[in-house]
Amino acid sequence: MDFGAPSPAMAAPKEKTEPRLIAQNKKAWHDYFIEDRFEAGIALQGWEAKSLRAGRAQLKESYVIIQNGEMYLFGAHFSPLQTTSTHIKADPTRTRKLLLHRQEINRLIGAVERRGYTLMPLSLYWKYGRAKLEIALARGKKQHDKRATLRERESDREQERALKQR
Repeated sequence: MDFGAPSPAMAAPKEKTEPRLIAQNKKAWHDYFIEDRFEAGIALQGWEAKSLRAGRAQLKESYVIIQNGEMYLFGAHFSPLQTTSTHIKADPTRTRKLLLHRQEINRLIGAVERRGYTLMPLSLYWKYGRAKLEIALARGKKQHDKRATLRERESDREQERALKQR
């Protein structure tokens, strides 16, 4: 009998794990000023959850729409796996309902309708076994804003290189 090893009942508590990233919308950072972020759940079908676990999702051309006081993810592409059921017709670009609290939905509706903001999906990830979507309240960039952002990013890179060389 080994008294030095802890028993399974006395094992250390599990550490919190970082959310596992499935997909990102890098284009949103280029085209929009991100003002505020929200975390939303997604109503998924079984085949969609399986395809997300395989990492087969794209948010590149997607955005969030508001209809009848509810929010939906429009244009996201979840590629169906070959092993999905044959009796279900998989629609990879179907509109998926987002799950938020009523208070958050009302706040976002007000910002979009009154102040002219846009709702953009930023990233899709797993958190505690549930698929979550990070959406942003965003304002569109003009062409000169995009160029200024690129110039700023390039100067930051040059500064980093100069500091590394010293």
